[in-house]
Amino acid sequence: MSRSKLSNRAVTFLAAAAVVVTTAGAASASTAPASEPGKTVRASAPSGPLTSSLKGWGRMDYPDAGHDIQVTVDAHATFKGVGWAEPDKSWGTFRIYHRMPAAKGEPEKVNWGDFKVDCLTSGGPTATVTGRIVRTGGNVGGWDDYLKRHVRMGISFYVGEARTAVPAA
Repeated sequence: MSRSKLSNRAVTFLAAAAVVVTTAGAASASTAPASEPGKTVRASAPSGPLTSSLKGWGRMDYPDAGHDIQVTVDAHATFKGVGWAEPDKSWGTFRIYHRMPAAKGEPEKVNWGDFKVDCLTSGGPTATVTGRIVRTGGNVGGWDDYLKRHVRMGISFYVGEARTAVPAA
């Protein structure tokens, strides 16, 4: 496979800057303290649709030194049924950007693709977003064939503990 193309497999990486937000209608399906210490009770089921959002930026580790792969995402979903297996509606965009170092006197190569979100699922510290490619760019043209074939790709995020910056004095 050419280095200018990413496979259409799902790409997994750590995205510390990504934020997953889940909200519910009037009540949230969360764990609440019980009247007895050491026990918890389940809150009532949500009265409105549940929503999930994933917005942020991440950099992917790549086995070839000098390659820079970044992903930006702004994805949303609503869930009306029980559980989080399948959203009723998903929307948004994500972009995969791949910069390859200059080699043998040639300039660096850049390849990117924009995707229209068709599914967002989240649970715990993970989220997965999928979509169809709708626009490509860069100086390689490596994803132009993907655009012609309306290729669908997905990305999985692991959102670890939130990091907060401490301002310098």
